[in-house]
Amino acid sequence: MADELKNNELRCIGCGAVLQSEDVTKSGYLPASVLDKKSADDPVYCKRCFRLRHYNEVQDIELSDDDFLNMLHELNEENALIVNVIDIFDFNGSIISGIQRFAGNNPIVIVANKSDLLPKSLGEGKLRQWVTEQVHSYGIRPQNVYLISALNKASVEAFMEALDKERQGKNVYVVGTTNVGKSTLINQIINIATDSEDTITTSYFPGTTLGKIEIPLDDEKVLVDTPGIIQKSQLSHFLDAKDLKIVTPRKEVKPKNYQLNDNQTLFFGGLARFDYLMGEEKESFVCYVSNELYIHRTKTERADELYANQLGELLTPPNAESAADFPALKRHEFKIKEPSDIVFSGLGWVSIDAADITVAGWAPEGVDVTMRKQLI
Repeated sequence: MADELKNNELRCIGCGAVLQSEDVTKSGYLPASVLDKKSADDPVYCKRCFRLRHYNEVQDIELSDDDFLNMLHELNEENALIVNVIDIFDFNGSIISGIQRFAGNNPIVIVANKSDLLPKSLGEGKLRQWVTEQVHSYGIRPQNVYLISALNKASVEAFMEALDKERQGKNVYVVGTTNVGKSTLINQIINIATDSEDTITTSYFPGTTLGKIEIPLDDEKVLVDTPGIIQKSQLSHFLDAKDLKIVTPRKEVKPKNYQLNDNQTLFFGGLARFDYLMGEEKESFVCYVSNELYIHRTKTERADELYANQLGELLTPPNAESAADFPALKRHEFKIKEPSDIVFSGLGWVSIDAADITVAGWAPEGVDVTMRKQLI
């Protein structure tokens, strides 16, 4: 009984999970030989966070989507400011459509992270207006919209100043889907406030924060880092560690412009496909994806055969080892009436200036391919 009480009192400083030594497959696992030597005052990482930090090795987590959503439902009972972090490069895949309902009467602030990935030519005013219009289309009415880069200290410092005014003495709950950079933002806040090294585990992998982590604020209130909500529509859930690093941009994305005739196809590695089906003889299509991702052009009539023969070889990622288990691509057709983006959730988008043309986007079944108002 004493051991059980002790375990309940100890949490992983990286992910917030309760430490336990009974089941290696569950969150918070630490060998008994280590756990028995720890006290409530000792900063300690669970085995999963330790290996993630030191060896970049991810382990599956046993928490379900419902577990994450149940935590969000608790926001209704709080009197707090809700900071919803989204990934500006994967806006459609990282927006929480029901966040207004989860928040109840609490005010919401939208923080669009990874703004440094977009071309510098895109003005902040235009970008902020675009984000505001998009969140309004999801029924979200934020108190304010902020553009940040969680990796940039000055950017986070400016946001912290604004946040102190926004919260008006309330607790702050930081929410978001997986892989939006939420824990990176929290780490930066901790580093600025305390000059300490990274405390919360960060990685490219979804689902890093397993339990709520509370960070004290100056007025005895707290900033709470909550677990990320898993969006199954994101491409990241179909990729291994090696391929995910290729797909995830780490610096400003350089647009790639392709002049296509109708019935020509672009492959984004072997992960997705874009077909120009019908329109003028030649049109311009600008691709915004990771600089590391290979794009291959071919005739649409040859695309199926090329994909069948070259997946994991010429068309990579997925790599040769994971190609056999990669799901088949599903086709989504769009009639373009005005300048638009065709978005592949978790991968990027194709920007189209033309009107009155027909295109198709392909992605693994379950991954969203959508059309939206043009961002750039």
